Amino acid sequence: MGVVIQVKIPSQVDKPDSCPAKPLIWENLLPAPVILPSVAELDLFRCFQSVLVHIQLLWELVLLGEPLVVVAPSPAMSSEVVLALASCLAPLKYCCDFRPYFTIHDSEFREYTTRRQGPPSVLLGVTNPFFIKVLQHWPHILRLGELRMAGDLPKQVKLKKPAKLKTLDTKTGLYTSYKAFLHKDKTLIKTLLKGIQKQRPSEAQNALLRRQLLELTQSFIIPLEHYMASLMPLQRTITPWKTPPRIRPFHQEDFLRSLEEAGPQLTCVLKGDWLALYRRFFKSPNFDGWFRQRHREMRHKLEALHLEAIAEADVGAWMMDKSEAEAVDLVLKLQEKLVQARSRGLPAREETLQRVGQHVALVAQSLPEDLRAILCGQETASAS
Repeated sequence: MGVVIQVKIPSQVDKPDSCPAKPLIWENLLPAPVILPSVAELDLFRCFQSVLVHIQLLWELVLLGEPLVVVAPSPAMSSEVVLALASCLAPLKYCCDFRPYFTIHDSEFREYTTRRQGPPSVLLGVTNPFFIKVLQHWPHILRLGELRMAGDLPKQVKLKKPAKLKTLDTKTGLYTSYKAFLHKDKTLIKTLLKGIQKQRPSEAQNALLRRQLLELTQSFIIPLEHYMASLMPLQRTITPWKTPPRIRPFHQEDFLRSLEEAGPQLTCVLKGDWLALYRRFFKSPNFDGWFRQRHREMRHKLEALHLEAIAEADVGAWMMDKSEAEAVDLVLKLQEKLVQARSRGLPAREETLQRVGQHVALVAQSLPEDLRAILCGQETASAS
């Protein structure tokens, strides 16, 4: 029949502080599906042509969840640049708000323009020059114009102090006092600019830029992933009839000390103050969103491992010296675990869940008939 496109409309469950959506089942789909992060794949190179020399500074601002206004000559350009900025952290999820095209008619206009409180962590795309006046208190403003060529190269916007912001007739530039923690990747910039001179296809330029940003983000996030994994309890400490051990707490200073031997310098050639960048990142919504998601995944994995331990256990031997009250308590707990495993989409095999269900039936069978009827009724109610 051609191509089948399955899309997912973002909803409340996609927010960083909520449970992830139930995973889709892809079995028996041939050919294997290609999952796109959005309907339209953004051309990062085209979006960032005039800011290539500042691409890492912008990456840091987005990584740290800094408030940033993009003032562009058209809604299309403002939307594309904001979306490109939000996507340049991939595979790290951008957990702040972003408005590709914001106008004075939006409900948050008063909130964003007030000077009584600091600007929120938002990427804001606008076209009305009036915003340059009312958002002068925002720390970072990127003023873009129509793409101009300086010879055979796109003219790069200059880095300027916020004090030079003027109303309405403000020239193009990146107005910020922010000092980047990492040094510029001069090799990347030179390669991209030389690619323009040699008329390298835009697709190739986009792939090069996207790969470099991906590798930069991965170099930054891999040490965090490794440290987070070390907080997971060992599988041998998980026993069937005891509450599983807790995930150890994330200590920022312990993590920073681990960077001496397992830091981003192992996979990234860029020099700079990585420690200071991590310290700032810890205060950002992006770290909070990443940590919540990873911690949730680890809890689910821990619960799945506990279910596996229960499934492998000899429930008959456990029942030999247990009272009726203890048996009822076990049935209720296992029923609850099975319901939660299915409702939360825990990474547990169906075979494991079935074996735990058999344990429930075996323990329930040892109870008086009236208790079995009550427990069966509760199980039915929980499942519904």
